[in-house]
Amino acid sequence: MCEKNDIELSIIVPVYNESETITLFHERLITVLEQLSKSFEIIYINDGSSDTTLEILINLYVFDKHIKIINLSRNFGKEKALTAGIDYSSGQGIIPIDADLQDPPEVIIELVKKWEEGYDIVNAKRITRKGDSFIKKITARLFYKVIRSFSKMDIPDNTGDFRLIDRKAAEALKRLREYHRFMKGLFSWIGFKQTTVLYERAPRYAGKTKWNYLSLLNFAIDGITSFSHVPLRISSLIGVIVSLISFGFGIYFVFCILISGNQMPGYSTLIIIISFLCGVLLMTNGIMGEYIGRIYNETKHRDLYIVRDIFDAEADADAENDTTKVYSGNLNNTVLRK
Repeated sequence: MCEKNDIELSIIVPVYNESETITLFHERLITVLEQLSKSFEIIYINDGSSDTTLEILINLYVFDKHIKIINLSRNFGKEKALTAGIDYSSGQGIIPIDADLQDPPEVIIELVKKWEEGYDIVNAKRITRKGDSFIKKITARLFYKVIRSFSKMDIPDNTGDFRLIDRKAAEALKRLREYHRFMKGLFSWIGFKQTTVLYERAPRYAGKTKWNYLSLLNFAIDGITSFSHVPLRISSLIGVIVSLISFGFGIYFVFCILISGNQMPGYSTLIIIISFLCGVLLMTNGIMGEYIGRIYNETKHRDLYIVRDIFDAEADADAENDTTKVYSGNLNNTVLRK
């Protein structure tokens, strides 16, 4: 087992109910890493899986000295699981990758080559999205266009979490402890020298995706509200436009009364206008509520995640102690529980 300072590559693998794919993924990953002739560790983050994922990981851990398992106390979501993996990584280069084999482990070789050329972050960009529906491809393309327009940040399109991050970039990333995490945006926000490797994304090997359209919508809202206040400006602009239109209607009605001497009949029109204005008010209040809710969550200063168990050589060495460590997502906070 290498010392922490000697580890060159840390592979970060968040997993949630991936019992059908994890064994094959690990075999392919090991085959690729052994070709690189670099010291490495593989950190699996079990994000509250309810199937046999943890049992399979433990069986792999027993026979593979490169594996470390971070077992979270419940499901905290992929963004926070990925954060946990980066927090506990030791390598000079860090590679997050999913276990569903849509991102081929073989691409890691190309990522490392670019890293060795001096780039701090090497993004893996999909040139195809096999297995994704037509609607998902369209909405994904629209999402990247919208978030780039709103945030004015260069978030590369068709680029997920699969990339290589140099240690100095990872240390900068670890200092960002915001609760609502949009990792793609954070990777871009920290800057550093970046480049891109193109690859073909494969269909999911087995199992079902954990992302439905509602969760994707929530993910998009998190991304936009985390890096832009443009929606607030849009709601203000809509309010100004609606007010001007209402003022124009008011002048029109007064003019009609002065000319004809009779009030304009328009009960249906009145109801439509009131309903429209109520809809606009609810929409703008909803937008403000999204930002206020995020402010509320940030002020709690809750830990991003809690680790129930850690499986690695150091954990084995401490197994004889009666004290169980409970690690939290606050880097400055480690609780010891008898």
